[in-house]
Amino acid sequence: MPKAMTDQIKKKLRDELNTLEHELAHDIPKELKKAVAMGDLSENAEYHMAKQRQEYLKARVRQLGKRLADLSLTNMNNIPKDKVGLGSTVTIYDGTKNEEMEYQLVTSEESDVAAGKISTTSPIGRALLNKKVGDTAMVVTPGGSREMEILKLSTMHDLAEARLELERESEPEPERESE
Repeated sequence: MPKAMTDQIKKKLRDELNTLEHELAHDIPKELKKAVAMGDLSENAEYHMAKQRQEYLKARVRQLGKRLADLSLTNMNNIPKDKVGLGSTVTIYDGTKNEEMEYQLVTSEESDVAAGKISTTSPIGRALLNKKVGDTAMVVTPGGSREMEILKLSTMHDLAEARLELERESEPEPERESE
């Protein structure tokens, strides 16, 4: 995954983490204190709601921390250069639907099926991983099995090379001194 992409995802996760930690450290204690002041905790809905929110926040903070740690371990060298992997754009022929489709494999945070961005952890994403052009992938979905043939593949490495090439072409040529 290009560094800019992981940095963007990490920033989004860190922002959410900071918001949740602030709520956990400041807002929840105030709500609990207010609820305790109302008296009998066994029938106190405000107290129970605040405790439930506190547990949810703690679980989400742990989940975000783990996800950030996982993203930090993403190594570009482990992403295949000639097979479908994270960041790949794949054109497939879906034999069941009798149509061509294009997907980009992304992290679960970026997934947007309507925009053709599918998670590597989705059924289709998992079925396409490590396949090459010409390979067929069987996808088991709630609607039944689907057979997909990979017609075209562009990996994140291809995209990075294309970007570099564009940057080189757009750079002005150095001026030569006239003799």
